[in-house]
Amino acid sequence: MKQPESYIQEGKENIVCLLKKSLYELLQSLGQWCKRFDYFTINARYNRYKYDSCVYFKQSDDPTYVLLYVDDTLIATKNKTHVQKLKAQLKKEFDVKDLREANKILGMEITRDRGSGRL
Repeated sequence: MKQPESYIQEGKENIVCLLKKSLYELLQSLGQWCKRFDYFTINARYNRYKYDSCVYFKQSDDPTYVLLYVDDTLIATKNKTHVQKLKAQLKKEFDVKDLREANKILGMEITRDRGSGRL
């Protein structure tokens, strides 16, 4: 890494900058994002699924699942109160854009049968 042109100081041309925050599109960015999201979900009392590190769940009468794909998040539960609570927590911690109900994820179309409570 080189110093930005406007920052070079005479006699200190070989000193580099310490990166305190990962920058978008760097190789480390995704790893840092996943660590931050993992820290958030664990503190919110979600468990990480042991077979897929991008799936989190909270056991209760109405379990809640949080699925992470890069920087997209899908929340699945029968209880709308759980969804609203989690969205409020996420908004406090992250810059969130709520796209409402998902119709598609990872190229798969999502269909709902509200009568039977199935996706």
